[in-house]
Amino acid sequence: MTFAKTYGGSSDDYARFVQQTSDGGYIVAGTTYSFGAGEWDIFLIKTDAKGNIQWAKAYGGKGSEQASSVQQTSDGGYIVAGYTTSFGAGKGDVFLIKTDANGNIIWAKTYGGKGDNSVSSVQQTSDGGYIVVGTTGSFRGGDTDIFLIKTDAKGNIQWAKTYKGTDDDYALASSVQQTSDGGYIVVGRTGSFDTGEDEIFLIKVDAKGNIQWAKTYGGKGSGEASSVQQTSDGGYIVAGTTDSFGAGGDDIFLIKTDAKGNVQWAKTYGGAGDDYAYSVQQTSDGGYIVAGYTRSFGAGWDDIILIKTDARGNIGSCSIVQDASPIVNNASFPVTSQSPSVSSPSPTVNSVSPTVTSPNLTVSAPCP
Repeated sequence: MTFAKTYGGSSDDYARFVQQTSDGGYIVAGTTYSFGAGEWDIFLIKTDAKGNIQWAKAYGGKGSEQASSVQQTSDGGYIVAGYTTSFGAGKGDVFLIKTDANGNIIWAKTYGGKGDNSVSSVQQTSDGGYIVVGTTGSFRGGDTDIFLIKTDAKGNIQWAKTYKGTDDDYALASSVQQTSDGGYIVVGRTGSFDTGEDEIFLIKVDAKGNIQWAKTYGGKGSGEASSVQQTSDGGYIVAGTTDSFGAGGDDIFLIKTDAKGNVQWAKTYGGAGDDYAYSVQQTSDGGYIVAGYTRSFGAGWDDIILIKTDARGNIGSCSIVQDASPIVNNASFPVTSQSPSVSSPSPTVNSVSPTVTSPNLTVSAPCP
């Protein structure tokens, strides 16, 4: 089933994350200024397999809310992770909302401190709880640190840790995934080590959040990572962006590592313009599917790009693919256990009816 649809209202509406659901439909999480209780509100849309809306809801308060990630949970409901200024302890707090299958709130929690806190990714864990990764400025004098929170099934904190770079710099986390050994893999970018430019980092922690190993991947320029997934061989695939290697400007960057973070291969994908990757997943044939956007190819200024590779990151003999040799270094991220403030807000929930259209998209193939 193929389709292309738009969903929105009279103002700005953004999607940040999509997942296929067990019924073959889709759950979309984002942010809306068209609907809701305040300024920006979290926006959740459930569609059928053809993209037709089954329900849509906005969640928020008097301030601003944004959703970064959504996942269908084992009970058929959803866990939504985002950010709120309407509720919580400080400037902005991590916001978790657990809903039933129809988007009705079962519980909602905020986690934070006096500074600004945000979230990038949430995943239900094998014990029925949740792992949440984001960024915090609440616990180290306003600096920006990685923020990892493990909760039980009701959102109660089991442990929370921060991982910092150097005293004068920062570390920003983009994605977390539970690994086959019960631990977690975290990816993002940091300016704390080696070249002084932004570098990709990969941190492997155990089930309690203690670091087992940490590595950075960089070059002469800067790089950042948006997505990580454990692969079928126990290693990891990382998707991001680099201007250290490739065809020019920023290029899509894929790094395949072994189980210890050692590089097995690295590739860039791009053209004369800037090209960015936001998501990667291993496919059933052992290859990879990458989603992002491009200014090198397509019909306009920024176009969506979808890349399917083989198990070595190649696209046949396509000229947009180049080998890369990132500099790999072991890194030290000091770890601190934290006790963030937790509250249980009652956000306003509105059932909304966004306008749906079916646009005609221009499709081009940089690698025909």
